[in-house]
This record gives sequence, structure tokens and C-alpha cells, in this order.
Amino acid sequence: MDSISPSDTEAALAQAARRVLPAGGFGNFAPEVILREGHGGRVWDVAGREYIDYLLGSGPMFLGHSHPEVLAAVGAQLPLGTTFFATSEPGIRLAEAIVAALPCAEQLRFVSSGSEADMYALRVARAFRKRDRILKFEGGYHGMSDWGLMSLAPKQLANFPVAVPDSAGIPRSVREEVLVAPFNDLETARSLIAEHHDELGAIILEPFQRLIPPAPGFLQGMRELATQYGIPLIFDEVVTGFRFCYGGAQDYYGVTPDLCTLGKIIGGGFPLAAIAGRADIMAHFDRGIVGDDGFLMQVGTLSGNPVASVAGLATLEVLRRPGAYDGVFAMGRRMMAEMEGMLRRHGVPGRAVGEPPLFDIVFAEEAPRDYRGTLRADAAVQRHVNAVLRERGILKGESKYYLSTAHDARDEAQTLEAFEAALASLPRG
Repeated sequence: MDSISPSDTEAALAQAARRVLPAGGFGNFAPEVILREGHGGRVWDVAGREYIDYLLGSGPMFLGHSHPEVLAAVGAQLPLGTTFFATSEPGIRLAEAIVAALPCAEQLRFVSSGSEADMYALRVARAFRKRDRILKFEGGYHGMSDWGLMSLAPKQLANFPVAVPDSAGIPRSVREEVLVAPFNDLETARSLIAEHHDELGAIILEPFQRLIPPAPGFLQGMRELATQYGIPLIFDEVVTGFRFCYGGAQDYYGVTPDLCTLGKIIGGGFPLAAIAGRADIMAHFDRGIVGDDGFLMQVGTLSGNPVASVAGLATLEVLRRPGAYDGVFAMGRRMMAEMEGMLRRHGVPGRAVGEPPLFDIVFAEEAPRDYRGTLRADAAVQRHVNAVLRERGILKGESKYYLSTAHDARDEAQTLEAFEAALASLPRG
């Protein structure tokens, strides 16, 4: 009997995926990439192709794949039970670690995904504030709820503060509940909040929006406005939590919200997320404190799952150690600088945008300050560069390099070599 080649296996799996999965994939990354395993900063697909992995599962694998301390913690937990739908010690210990780390966190509630965390954060803020509308920022990603999928990536631009749905199936009424402002535009936000403050139940934003850092004074100004009008300020730290520093973006940028949402890194590669914040707001999860009228019901089969909790605890234990972030920042700074130098040498307009642990090259004359600024980038050049990178064994998302503590000098050198080759192969007009 002839053996089945890896390429035959890949083709058969792709055919099966097209038969049983809409669009042939999970709805996340390019469906033609079917991964088999990952170790450290690299992954392999089912055909045996090796990639330097800057996708990192969309960010959770900050320590790299199959980190030995995470595997040991998970291996010790598995024989003890995989889920309980009841409070367990690992979840309590992880909650203690998170509350100790984040400036805003007095209490937290676990859920299983960042989308859930953002949805419940908005709901608990509304319960506390007793107002229905929210203010978000165009281009900000806050999960898959109806409210989160308003003006994330609108195909048709509307005048602020009109919200534009990003998905079919969202009720028309949701548009009336969401006000939208441009990121990094404090004056527009101030005007909208002054006009609508008595209607707003929450302000939600990514302190680092997708790739765009906050302009000097922007987060501080939003903190002051939220305090002035008594509106809960939510930082969506699903991506940034424990990535920029151990205290999250709120510590990194020095601005403390009332609530934050967490995901990705805190589960160590397993489904886990959380809402954390002020105890008086989090009290709405406790019927005994707020009574029936103020109680926010929240249950989830896998919330606080013990396997995810021990993986998260092991991850945070590594990140607590002195110097844990030094290598990631040093590598990110070098890569951003080297890539910008290559752009100049090849005469290609572009800027390195982001922070060292999470960045990309935006192919435009100026670095964007908001979502509409990203639309001025050359999408065709971005697609070409990404395609060449993948051909040369570099796996990344459409617009992000996620760096991990497992990436090393060899990965860096190979990535820079591939990036230069991609620029050199660009069609010349």
C-alpha cells in the first residue's frame, strides 16, 4: 500500500474543510494554512512547512508554543479534572495574581473569550450607570457582540458620531445605542461627551488601538472626561494585557480605567478571559449586594476553567520575573528600525507603527493616528509583502507582528532577510 504524502494529506484536509466548514475554515486566519504543531517561536503545517510564527494564535502565545512550565502545569492539572462549573483553587489563585498586577483591578469575573469579556464589561457599566448608550472609537475592536461590531472597519464612512454595523444580522436599533468618535481626537470626544453625557453608560476604548499608540495626552484626557461626568471608562486590554508590561497598557501608559477586559495571555493558550475593575462596579455581579434590580446575571460553562487557569498562572509566573520583557522589547525595536531603514533604501513609503512587542509596517507616507489614517496605506503593497513573507517561512496576520519571548536572533535575521526580499520584489512603475 502506497504511503500518503504530506501534500495529499493537506489536500484531503482542505477538501474536507470546504465540505463541512463555511468558507473552508474557522473564520479566523487564511483557511489554506492548516497547522499541525508549534514549538517556541515556530509552527509547522500539515505538509511539513516550517514558519517563524508572528501570529501566535492571535496573541495568546506570548511565551511561545509548548512552553515547558505551562505544559508542566497543565499536565499536573489534567488528572485532577478538566472542568467543574464550580469555583476551584486555580481560578482563585489566578484572580489573585491579576488583581495584584493591574492598577484598576479590585475584583474580577472570568469568562471564556474576549468577546464575552467586552460584552459583560459594557453590561456591568450600564447596570452601574443606569444609562444605555456607549461611546466607542472608530476602528476599535471589542469582540463579536452587536455593540462591538459597530464601526470596527466600516466600508462606508459616516459622519461622527453615527455608528456603522460591520456585520449582517445586527438589529437596526443598536445603531442608536452606540456613539462613535475618531481615535486620538480628544476635542471631538470632549464635544460628544459634553452633549450626550447624561445618556452614556460607558466609554470603551483600546488604549493601543489595533496598531496605533495613543497620542500624548489622549488617554489622560479621556480619563479626565470620564471622571468629570461620572461615566465608567473601560480599557479593552484583551490584546495589551500583560503584553507591554506586567501591569498591562494601563500601567505602561500610566492611566487607570474603571474597568478593563483581559484575554489571550491570561489563559496561556487556553480559552480564558476576564472583566476586572472597581469593586463598586463589579458588585453588580453579586445579587447579595445590589439586589434583584441591580444584579447582572453571568454564567459560562467553562468560565474559570482550571486547566486554563493553571496555564495562565504559569504564564504570569514567567512574566513576573525580572527582565522577562527585555528581550521582546529589544528585538522589536531592532526590527522596527531595520525595516524602516530598508524602506528608505528601496524608496518604498512606509512607517513602523506600534510598540516593540506588537507592530507592523504601514505602507504610507505618514503613520496613522486613527482608523481613517490606516485607509491611506497601500493595501496592494501590504498584500504583496505578506505573500512573499509567507513564501519565505514567515507567518503573520494581515497587519501585525506579534513578538514572543521565544523568538530569537535567528528568527529576527530570517525575518529581516525575507522582508528585504519582499521589498526588492515589488513591481516598479
